[in-house]
Amino acid sequence: MGTIDITYFNLFIGLLLLVVPFFYLWKFKTGLLKPAMIGTLRMIIQLFFIGMYLKYLFLWNNPWINSLWVIIMIFVAGQTALVRTQLKRKILLIPLSVGFLCSVILVGIYFIGIVLQLNNVFSAQYFIPISGILMGNMLSSNVIALNTYYSGLKREQQLYRYLLGNGATPQEAQAPFIRQAIIKSFSPLIANIAVMGLVALPGTMIGQILGGSSPNVAIKYQMMIMVITFTASMLSLMITISLASRRSFDAYGKLLDVTKEPRK
Repeated sequence: MGTIDITYFNLFIGLLLLVVPFFYLWKFKTGLLKPAMIGTLRMIIQLFFIGMYLKYLFLWNNPWINSLWVIIMIFVAGQTALVRTQLKRKILLIPLSVGFLCSVILVGIYFIGIVLQLNNVFSAQYFIPISGILMGNMLSSNVIALNTYYSGLKREQQLYRYLLGNGATPQEAQAPFIRQAIIKSFSPLIANIAVMGLVALPGTMIGQILGGSSPNVAIKYQMMIMVITFTASMLSLMITISLASRRSFDAYGKLLDVTKEPRK
């Protein structure tokens, strides 16, 4: 049995559920009603366009086109991270892009080529969705971690310079701030992993079951999705911080102005 299709009329009926959160956003004057409505409209338009594009992407199944699409995804993810962290482009853009790219290539291709043992690791059916899953998780973890890392350095600049003055290397002096960034960023993910299957039934697994896959197959895929997202998120963060730190301090160990000027 395949996946039950949703007609456009029934999709419209389903979207009426948004009346509930929209009502409470309006009732309590949160200021989030307009952003929520605009965000929902953008999501609908973007998903329809990406659905049409992916149809042809899967039809062509060209490694070069698939790779180009992933590079576009990396660029968009990098720009999104810069907006959310309010960090300067010249400091973070290249480290973020390199971190995302290396993690997608190393972790994604490891999963597709070694775990799934596909001959064509750039197969659109697997390469595009896996890259998208990795990108979404890497983006979230990097944004939280980078905000924590740089806010900690700004707040505790004296501690950082004290550690340097007492013989610590730059890497050793940055370690406490990296530790806090990792804790803040990965604690929710680790908590989510701990209750996976008991409290929460994840979307990937449910999607496969609704698509007709055996629960046993869906469970094994979900296990690997959690493993590769955890690994890729950590790897991308370490690469990003390692590269960004080289651009973030002057020759005397003083933190440079890494934050964008607020718009007036």
